[in-house]
Amino acid sequence: MYLGIDIHKQYAQVAVMDENGEIDREVRVENANLDEIAQEYAGSEAAIEATGNYYHIHDTLSEYLDVVVANPSELNLIANADTKTDRVDAKELARLVRLGSVPESYVPSEEIRECRALVRGRHKLVENRKDYANKIHGLLTDHGITRKVKPLSVGGREFLEELTLPAPWDTLLETYLEVIETFTDQIERLEVAIEDRAASREETQLLMTIPGVSYYSALLIHAEVGEIDRFDEDKQVVSYAGLNPVIRESGDSRFEGGISKKGSEKLRWILVQCSRVAVHRSEDEYLSRFYQRLKNRKSGKEAIVATARKLLVSIFHMLDRKEVYDPPGVSA
Repeated sequence: MYLGIDIHKQYAQVAVMDENGEIDREVRVENANLDEIAQEYAGSEAAIEATGNYYHIHDTLSEYLDVVVANPSELNLIANADTKTDRVDAKELARLVRLGSVPESYVPSEEIRECRALVRGRHKLVENRKDYANKIHGLLTDHGITRKVKPLSVGGREFLEELTLPAPWDTLLETYLEVIETFTDQIERLEVAIEDRAASREETQLLMTIPGVSYYSALLIHAEVGEIDRFDEDKQVVSYAGLNPVIRESGDSRFEGGISKKGSEKLRWILVQCSRVAVHRSEDEYLSRFYQRLKNRKSGKEAIVATARKLLVSIFHMLDRKEVYDPPGVSA
């Protein structure tokens, strides 16, 4: 039997297809009871879609079924149904798994999931703290205060604590500052855990030999890339990060546009940040030469994105060979 399982927050729609491609059963099941369906069809093949809550469900089903996780973006291109419903989606998943045509999505290991939880958790807290800093900027603007203030800096904090605003905005300002302080405390707690985790992993220790790569950026790269042996060549990991150029060919003409931006947005972001540090602050000779050469004929933005791509290629070979950062022509 072949099972297509369309997962939602509380329930899943299950379609069971036989060897002849006929639907044998359709049922809606609470997610908490999916293990019963899995046991009933133990040994069968199944497909689920990569949704926000699929990790636990994948692990539960995998105890009894041969489960593949479908890539949502590629799945939409393959599915040919004009009408999208839970039943239709479940049957389409069953059909694809029967044909062996499911566009598979990467399922990270438990270790990678833990790393992702740490770095993504920190990222979320930083974003939330930034939101409250922006609220403070809004308060100042509303009261005609044009001075540039950085609420997260020591000087900015001192200025804001001495600032007098009329009620109730004084209470709002005090509350926002307290919220920012709470976020800062929680971020620092997570950073300790992130540093400990980065220090315990061979991959992150190798990554930290790159100028401009800290324990946080190393763990973020490791968490987003996952197990390096799932890539056969550097082009695959570049494509996974969405840093590959979009190429269009027609007849004898060839056009190379911007990057695809498919894949992990967080991985692209941290690679660009690390490249900026390597080029402008750490003075990494290898990446700096490459960046400056491109900047002479392209924009600074294009040059730094291309540098991030070159950095990722180096990272692939470092992790694949288990070697420290030692680019050609530069002593590590």
